[in-house]
Amino acid sequence: MVSSNSTSRLSAIKESIILTQTDTTVGFLSQDAAKLREIKSRQENKPFIKVFQNFKTLQSSHVRIPKNRKKMLRRAKRTTFIVKNQAFRIASYPLHSQVLQNLTWSYSTSANESGKKFERDFCEQKADIIVENKNRLYEGIASKLYKINNSTLKRLR
Repeated sequence: MVSSNSTSRLSAIKESIILTQTDTTVGFLSQDAAKLREIKSRQENKPFIKVFQNFKTLQSSHVRIPKNRKKMLRRAKRTTFIVKNQAFRIASYPLHSQVLQNLTWSYSTSANESGKKFERDFCEQKADIIVENKNRLYEGIASKLYKINNSTLKRLR
């Protein structure tokens, strides 16, 4: 793929719905929560997980991480955290495409209709960009989910 520094091209990627294999399961990625909500037929009050490229971009996003939990976040794999009702995770895998390389964060959700299983036809119809490697797209297990604060660590999933 040819790399481009064109801002118009990058902004189009930010508004697109990307179907890709994440470290846990097949997912839709986008920086446009409204589009994701429409595709998934999701309730307005249910937030999306925000996936960050690395720990440094998480810190620059002004999410306040309890000091005694920072080491745990940096080392976590396949894990989603909730701090003050903000769900986020750090992409612990290298992004497989230059399409995703310039996105420092994105909203993430499983690639299916709410409450249903993964269906490839549905996903391909809804996605603007499909990123797939030789292993194809497969539905894996969901990430672990922890609610954390200064004093407690509670596993929700």
